[in-house]
Amino acid sequence: MSSSPTPDAREPGPATQDGLTSVIIVTADSGAGPAECVGRVLESTTAVEVIVVDNASTDGCVDAVASRWPHDPRVRIVRNAQNLGFGTGCNRGAALAKGDALLFLNPDCAVAPDTLARLRTASNPTFGLLGVDIVDTEGVLEPASRRRDPLLRRAFMAVTGLARLEQRWPALAGVDLPRASDRPQIEDVDAVSGAVMFLPRAAFDRVGGFDEGYFLHAEDLDLCRRVRDGGMRVACVNTIQVLHGKGGSSRHRPLFVARHKHRGMWRWFVKFDPAARNPLIRSVVWIGLWLHFAALLPINAWRQARAGAQR
Repeated sequence: MSSSPTPDAREPGPATQDGLTSVIIVTADSGAGPAECVGRVLESTTAVEVIVVDNASTDGCVDAVASRWPHDPRVRIVRNAQNLGFGTGCNRGAALAKGDALLFLNPDCAVAPDTLARLRTASNPTFGLLGVDIVDTEGVLEPASRRRDPLLRRAFMAVTGLARLEQRWPALAGVDLPRASDRPQIEDVDAVSGAVMFLPRAAFDRVGGFDEGYFLHAEDLDLCRRVRDGGMRVACVNTIQVLHGKGGSSRHRPLFVARHKHRGMWRWFVKFDPAARNPLIRSVVWIGLWLHFAALLPINAWRQARAGAQR
């Protein structure tokens, strides 16, 4: 796996076009979602280009995109010979992007025609990264839409349930931000969901893009943290909603996803959590992460077998 990119190491991409949003969609056996996702993006009320980066899919998902828009100059497809991971796929798409703004979008998300225009309107020079309210098919808000850095202390509060007492004792705060009816239109947060991430191209290049040391999961938390460490704001635009279908490749490979999720959380912990400086705590966390993975093995193996039987 490639090492983390840095601003100095990143090769300059093509000259940017003001007012153009480059939408980067990474696929990996993502089913019918990508074609629907691309179609909705192309209905945007602002200028867009779509770059689909495919990580060696075998289910025809990217072929469906190619056949539907064979001659549309706004749609480009990058076919990787192997699965390079989410962050690496995003970086490859960004390297080809011409827009002055980038939107990283999961292939199972559905944007409205005005979503991109509203994100561009909400952005200003102080913002390095914007997210939105991600909702499921029932309209329920996903907690990952707006969250805190997953420091060990916060993760402990969440796992033990003590975080539910946060309003009374703020010291017990967990990773998820409490839901409130009086949220501001644009809310500064530690991190937003990787399903929808909007960045000015200059901000993305400034932090060096995604850390390719992650394969799947936690690279969005990492990017948000580095944007903030770079002196820029990360915020959730609470007035914009995007439907997240929760389909695609993850459902068919729960063992694969779980393994990389645990690897990703370990990498984030080592990079950013002050608790990782303590060798004893570091060892305990490593053991705890992989014991947790082992405990979930039977469930994930059953889910994978069930998914394989249904395909």
